[in-house]
Amino acid sequence: MPPAHGFCEHRLQTGFTYLGLMILVAVLALATSATLTLGSLVQRREAEQRLLEVGDTYRRAISSYLNSSPTGDRRYPGSLADLLKDPRYPGIRRHLRQLYPDPITGGNDWGLVPAPGGGIMGIHSLSDARPIKIAGFEAANQAFEKKSRYSQWLFVVMPIATGVRTGPGQGANAPLPIANPFVPPPISGLLPSPNP
Repeated sequence: MPPAHGFCEHRLQTGFTYLGLMILVAVLALATSATLTLGSLVQRREAEQRLLEVGDTYRRAISSYLNSSPTGDRRYPGSLADLLKDPRYPGIRRHLRQLYPDPITGGNDWGLVPAPGGGIMGIHSLSDARPIKIAGFEAANQAFEKKSRYSQWLFVVMPIATGVRTGPGQGANAPLPIANPFVPPPISGLLPSPNP
């Protein structure tokens, strides 16, 4: 009988070892999963921050294009490529050094916000993913508060369309004054009207 007792004791130890090994594997799997999830979250936050930086770069380039218009030719760029080489001037005039990809989608395509009268007054991501950041934006991006999609983050340059008065010697081709160039427009119901 003593050999059988030792055999049961050995099986019992093997069972506890096996159980301990299974618990260790489960804990490692949970830790790996949490690490991967955290890594993914960190990557999304970085891409989101990069979208804010790239969007602001495009917004500034569009504003530069509009504000450097030759007399009587004040308009928005017809395409994003116009920001690389302004077609209104014989020499090379750049408002942007390169066209940047969308950090969220990774693609080179952007949603374009059409300007009244033609041209592009802004850009937005084509991603319908939910943003992580929904509050605490800088003043230039306050309209992004509580937006549910990256595609609703519109980086635009707005002209003052109403109440423009022309002074003596200014005709119909007088340049449009620019309001805060970082205030997005109320487009297609995506944004609330600034004057309720």
